[in-house]
Amino acid sequence: MKLQKATKCALFAVLELAGNSERQLSATDIAEKYGISANHLAKVLRDLGRAGMVESVRGAGGGYRFSGNVKRTTLYDLIQLFEDVASSEDSRDEGDSTEIGQALGRVLAEIDEIAKATLKSITISTLLKTMEWHAQREKLQKSGNAA
Repeated sequence: MKLQKATKCALFAVLELAGNSERQLSATDIAEKYGISANHLAKVLRDLGRAGMVESVRGAGGGYRFSGNVKRTTLYDLIQLFEDVASSEDSRDEGDSTEIGQALGRVLAEIDEIAKATLKSITISTLLKTMEWHAQREKLQKSGNAA
């Protein structure tokens, strides 16, 4: 699955902000960390704000903070804001009425449904824990190699 730039920006921002919901970061701070356009990220953050995922904090030290629920918000919730996640029926080639074409359409529809189910099963909390676990594992491996 290839994600659009806006979707990747949204994932970077939400994961960065959700890692510490008390922290506020500017679009520029997040953009610099991930090497993305601050202007593009600002537009994405506005969309995330409309969806209730982040909120804007005005004033000195302002920025954005995560306002969603890390245990309920899934990757699918984020991705569907920026991607055309068509239903399986929409993704089939309706012009192909051959037996092979129909069989291929059913297989591709099943793959789409499995991908959606997987994205719906991964919460922001789960992904943050996985990232933390991998970071700790890498740290242990580096310290073991240094010895």
